[in-house]
Amino acid sequence: MQVTLTPIEARVLGSLIEKEITTPEYYPLSLNALTNACNQKSNRDPVLHLEEYEVRKALNHLESQSLVRSVSASDSRVTKFEHRLQDAFNFYRPEIPIICELLLRGPQTPGELRTRASRMHPFEDLESVHSALERLAKREPPLVTLLPRQPGTKEARYAHLLGDSEPTAPPAPANSTAASREPLPPPESLSGGRLESLAEEIAQLRDQIADLKSQFAAFRKQFE
Repeated sequence: MQVTLTPIEARVLGSLIEKEITTPEYYPLSLNALTNACNQKSNRDPVLHLEEYEVRKALNHLESQSLVRSVSASDSRVTKFEHRLQDAFNFYRPEIPIICELLLRGPQTPGELRTRASRMHPFEDLESVHSALERLAKREPPLVTLLPRQPGTKEARYAHLLGDSEPTAPPAPANSTAASREPLPPPESLSGGRLESLAEEIAQLRDQIADLKSQFAAFRKQFE
């Protein structure tokens, strides 16, 4: 089955898959709940700020591809939505969280996928992640691909092939070591634009910390 998703459709589909696994008691999702799931700051890259009409438009296209369907409960007037990815692709269980993470965060290394997808499926080792990725890559048509390793990075990243454009790996940070050693300029020397840039960087760091906390909580829960 050939699937072509816009970035918003990928976020919508990934959010539905995630919530079905992590919070089944609240699944299927209403339009409002799905919009909030798409916009949440943890476990998302990039963080989006979608409006309900944008999510609705994505849902309409996903429904036309038989990847999503609407359901109406007898005890509620609110229409809810669920994905049909399993019906379309008949995934093995470990493959679903891999696809989900790639839809939610973009290209990632096998190590990143193992850590982040562990909240949805306990991967015993890195080899089990590689096995799932290989099966997905050998499908016809393939659903994931290995991207060329970027200069300055130790590992290559995998990307899903469900998008409407050619996947590319994020650029490696330039001179990250040198930048970390560079002293901060005095506050009085900062322009308004530089202050705004620093504020954005601080916000991104906070999101990354929240993401790490979420991953650690999911990891610790496995041993409780």
